[in-house]
Amino acid sequence: MATLHVFNFLVSSSSKQIHAVMFVPKLPSIKFSSLKLKPKILSQKSKTGDEFITTIPIEKKVNETLSFQTNSSISMATLQQLYVLLEAVADRVEMHKNVGEQRDNWNTLLLDSINMMTLTATTMAGVAAATGNGGAGISLLGLKLASSIMFLSATGMLALMNKIQPSQLVEEQRNATRLFKQLENQVKTLVAVGSPTQDDVNDAMEKVLALDEAYPLPLLGVMLEKFPENLQPAVWWPRNKAKQLNGEVKNNNGWTKELEMEMREVVKVIKRKDSEDYERLGNKALKINKILAKSGPILTGIAALAMGSSNETWAAIMAGVAGALASTVNTLEHGGQVGMVFEMYRNNAGFFKHLQESIVSTLDESDVEKRENGELFERKVALALGRSLSELRELAKNSRCCRVEGDPIDEFASKLF
Repeated sequence: MATLHVFNFLVSSSSKQIHAVMFVPKLPSIKFSSLKLKPKILSQKSKTGDEFITTIPIEKKVNETLSFQTNSSISMATLQQLYVLLEAVADRVEMHKNVGEQRDNWNTLLLDSINMMTLTATTMAGVAAATGNGGAGISLLGLKLASSIMFLSATGMLALMNKIQPSQLVEEQRNATRLFKQLENQVKTLVAVGSPTQDDVNDAMEKVLALDEAYPLPLLGVMLEKFPENLQPAVWWPRNKAKQLNGEVKNNNGWTKELEMEMREVVKVIKRKDSEDYERLGNKALKINKILAKSGPILTGIAALAMGSSNETWAAIMAGVAGALASTVNTLEHGGQVGMVFEMYRNNAGFFKHLQESIVSTLDESDVEKRENGELFERKVALALGRSLSELRELAKNSRCCRVEGDPIDEFASKLF
């Protein structure tokens, strides 16, 4: 039965009072039919008599609770391991960034110092040549001795600088920083939108260790070879185990026969054009860097030896010319950062090698349900090469036509670099 609510409003003034009363009409009562509950769900009436509280059998509730707690425990352990990896990766990003800045300072300071020493020694050699026999013996000897010492010092420092190639070291740290940041973002995305498992944790750990091996921080013992026989593409990813093809490939998970053929053609274009071109350019940069690295110390060494010759005039001239050439070679090598150019080509070749191996390993997986979604994978490849989906398909079509006709394809796979 509805209750009656009365609201009294009182308005008072100096002259009169007004009383207002508002009545709420009586509402009709409405009867609700009782809800039919499933047999296994118990209904208990609360003390107030107005609400129903539903419960489930105790045995079922306990089992569900235990199952949830077990899954939650596994998920929490996996997340904890991923967060530990994230902390390690973030720390590596900061370390490689700081080391890269330090080695960039090395390159600048060593280049300026060596050039200053070489030019100063060359100037002394020129002054000694101009003075000749007409100058004071002690002053001339002092100039020759100081010039020889500076040439020898520049020779030693230049040999050390050419050995470690600071500009190349800087490029290594830049690439390591970028790749560690990329790995950090991949793990964060997996935690945010994926369902990480222990296999994901192990895979991320292998990627961290592979990056550590590809871009070492120390110089002694583990420094990358700066003058290899030939350019070898950088490898910063863990090696995948070979997979056997079994059974027929089904057209599901976004994969079709046409898409597989397209990916195989893309791999062939990358191998024939992009990878081959960057390896060729990298080998050229390597040869130039080797020549410059050997020429600088040889020229400063010649200048130092010339200053100790008995023929003072010609020795001073030779020392001046050799010193000037050494300064030019040093500036061209380290100011032009030829080592950095070689490292850039090496990493670009590694990028294309990584892309090839990713496509091949994906296609070698016979169970398409275990592959990445075909449409998503195709889009990733297109973005990595700076192409639209239609351009990527056109590239595969042109490659297939050129191969059938026996003509080389003129188009590169990548439009980014």
